[in-house]
Amino acid sequence: MRTVELGRTGLRVSRLGLGLASIGGMFAAVPEPEAVATIDRAWELGIRLFDTAPVYGYGLSEQRAGIALRGRPRDEFVLCSKVGRLIEPGGPDIQPIWAEPPAGLGPRLDYSYRAVMRSFEESLGRMGIDRIDVLHIHDPDLDYVTASTDALRALAELRGRGTIQAISLGVNHADVAARFLRDSGSKGPDCILLAGRYTLLDQSGAEELLPLCEKLGVAVLAAGVFQGGVLAEGAPHGQEALPKDLVRRIERLRELSRRYDVPLLAAAVQFPLAHPAVPAVVVGARNPQEITEVAAWLDHDIPSTFWAELDRH
Repeated sequence: MRTVELGRTGLRVSRLGLGLASIGGMFAAVPEPEAVATIDRAWELGIRLFDTAPVYGYGLSEQRAGIALRGRPRDEFVLCSKVGRLIEPGGPDIQPIWAEPPAGLGPRLDYSYRAVMRSFEESLGRMGIDRIDVLHIHDPDLDYVTASTDALRALAELRGRGTIQAISLGVNHADVAARFLRDSGSKGPDCILLAGRYTLLDQSGAEELLPLCEKLGVAVLAAGVFQGGVLAEGAPHGQEALPKDLVRRIERLRELSRRYDVPLLAAAVQFPLAHPAVPAVVVGARNPQEITEVAAWLDHDIPSTFWAELDRH
């Protein structure tokens, strides 16, 4: 799989990255052998970008990332994790989406300097890996003032020591990331992990954030490209709760993909990569088959006429 430069970070990443929320038990439990096999299969496919977080399964995702990756040549992959939540006994900020969280543990939101440093060290300990390359401030909108001051100061210190190579944000809201970039100036993030805001269904990231990132040389990792699974045929969450206009847009996309014999999920994976600010797409998978399918969609030949008609619509 081809690798590309991750903006100004000095890192090179594969065009496809593996997000590790699913193997932390998001929505459904994943046995540890299956989780490790998923990362192993991603490696076989040439994937060299892996993204995890303390809150994913309350440490479970990071532990499994360590099992699968710590025997690999360290300079051959880029590892990302996040700060902003500490995993500790009785942590109050419980998220019900995790199927198999460790008993008695939970997350506690904390963007303070001390908490960020502690979170970073605990992530290294859970993974048993000597360094994290890209460290995201996770959901900075939950406490913007502290995230944009204390947390950013901590990450800048880690980057200055060479302990991490890049400061990043992990966000679901493009306007929050754009504000963070404007407020922090030249001392701000080197890249952004943007979930669900530059996809076939939602291009709100293109209104302000992506042009700003292109201007500043800030790389954008596009995540959530399947929009929570609603683009898949027989989507697990169904369409009953979706707004009618969104359902109509999905149906138009499916009709267009059928007309050109293009798998809609192949278009979803490839669409963000056409933007010059987006070097890579990050997708989740809970078993080896799923990541194998996504890698094939990345390589699927899509005619230019499909993209031209998509633009017209």
